[in-house]
Amino acid sequence: MKLTSEQEAILATEQDVKINAVAGSGKTSTIVAYAKQCDPSKKLLYLAFNKSVRIEATQKFTEENLSNVMVETAHSLAYKNVVRKHGYALQANGYKSHEIAKILSIKSAGKKHSELVVANHVAKYAALFCNSAALKVGELNYLETITNEESQEFVHTHHQQIYVQTRTFLAKMNSGEIPITHDFYLKKYQLSKPKLFYDYIFFDEGQDASPAMLDIFKRQTATKILVGDTHQQIYGWRNAVNSLEKTNFKELRLSASFRFSPQIATLAHKILLWKKHLGQDPDIKLFGRGKHTENKVKATIARTNLGLLLRAIEFIKENKRVKHIYFEGNLSSYTYADDGASLYDVLNLKNGKKRLVRDAIIKQMSSLEDLEEYIKQTDDVQLGLMVEIVKEYGNEIPKILQDLKSKHVENEEKNKAEMIFSTVHRCKGMEYDSVQLVNDFVGEERLKVLIEKDDADPSRLNEEINLLYVAVTRTRNHLYIPDNLVPDGIGPTPSLHIIKTVAKEKDSKSETDRALKLYLKEKSYAVEKVRETHKKAYQKWTPELDEELLAMYDEGIPSRVLAIHFNRTTGGIRSRLKKLNGW
Repeated sequence: MKLTSEQEAILATEQDVKINAVAGSGKTSTIVAYAKQCDPSKKLLYLAFNKSVRIEATQKFTEENLSNVMVETAHSLAYKNVVRKHGYALQANGYKSHEIAKILSIKSAGKKHSELVVANHVAKYAALFCNSAALKVGELNYLETITNEESQEFVHTHHQQIYVQTRTFLAKMNSGEIPITHDFYLKKYQLSKPKLFYDYIFFDEGQDASPAMLDIFKRQTATKILVGDTHQQIYGWRNAVNSLEKTNFKELRLSASFRFSPQIATLAHKILLWKKHLGQDPDIKLFGRGKHTENKVKATIARTNLGLLLRAIEFIKENKRVKHIYFEGNLSSYTYADDGASLYDVLNLKNGKKRLVRDAIIKQMSSLEDLEEYIKQTDDVQLGLMVEIVKEYGNEIPKILQDLKSKHVENEEKNKAEMIFSTVHRCKGMEYDSVQLVNDFVGEERLKVLIEKDDADPSRLNEEINLLYVAVTRTRNHLYIPDNLVPDGIGPTPSLHIIKTVAKEKDSKSETDRALKLYLKEKSYAVEKVRETHKKAYQKWTPELDEELLAMYDEGIPSRVLAIHFNRTTGGIRSRLKKLNGW
């Protein structure tokens, strides 16, 4: 391949360096080129962010016959040197709150289910410590990490108990009394201050490294190459840090993306400039050099599990002919909460069928209201979203999940999928020919409102901007984006399609609130009344509008969204589609 001047500058360096690489800039190809020019007698280590990236990187190095390159993740190194070496038993899926409560014999402190809430916070405190570079639990202020007001109040009241129980929980794992978690063996490895005997170490996706991972990396004597994108940091909630900002290595850049067009690059650039509202002065170089024309692989990307599931449900209801869909990370990961509860468990609780509830925590709840109180005290977002889905769809859920499962293909048949569904976090590193965004991201106007709040967290708001940036840069060709997420001065182009939204949505408290309340219900059928909200209802369709309608429908955009875009009723949209192509 022909290298850019930026890539050549990276290959010419002989010192520790950090590479700030924009989305789609060919950073893996650059690392492979760097490895190829190294002395074959030198030992190289490539540290991948996760297992899927590790598999992909291994394949690329193998294709280039680079047998002197070892590909690992931080966890795979730690596993070999802690779990396998010392014979620890592994709790692969971590511990549920009720399991921790039992292990530690946590008793209720008077408040309903307080033992489960304490156990939930013990799990989070332990994860915070394990992912940190701290030597002792007491060095960390867990309370500072809590954002929900009711959860803060609970932690403040029970802080000493949570702290003591966290130390006890970690001690039990350390002694082998109970199996250890993935987070724990990585922490144990970091505390051992390992020496890695390599001449060069590449550390990929550095913007999402945990402090524990970064500490292991920085201690090594090898020539260190740290690669990442400052603006793709989206795992702060998982205790990640932006290691590009935490290292004083020489900085080089990859600023040209070969994935998307100049128009998409301009959109992404202007989204990142919203960081000026946070008092930042982002130094951004981003150029689009992609020239793709294919439109085979289509994806729908959402900010939240809830937004994604609602869109997927809407998609299969309206597109009866669709045979194959695919969820990045598998469908089950969207229908289960982090602590193990399923949509079925929440539904059975709502229906008063506790005998059918499998999850140990939900089994202890007397009602849906009781569960919602637990959610407030633990700040369990995933479980909260599942409650909202159950509230909206109720007893339709079993049929809906059955339909989704019947159409869902496995990993090896992903290429058959007529639509791929994913949250931003799960499609990190992926790319698709065509992308449509669910309207549950934070736009500029909403960002300004959030900044003015007394409890505004600049780091979290920075991450919200990053999430939208990551989402828009997944496309190779076409992007369909709600207009309230589009920066000022950006208009439609052949690759950028702006979907109109109603003013009511723009003024709502949050796009998530809109998703929770769900979709607009049109119940008035008088022409005059309909035209109060749908000004073009019952007006003549032009060939140009028909063409646009069919193109958007072919992308899988729901009739509800089309109705808003064309300022008509959903009934009018469906009627027109039926006339045009037998929809």
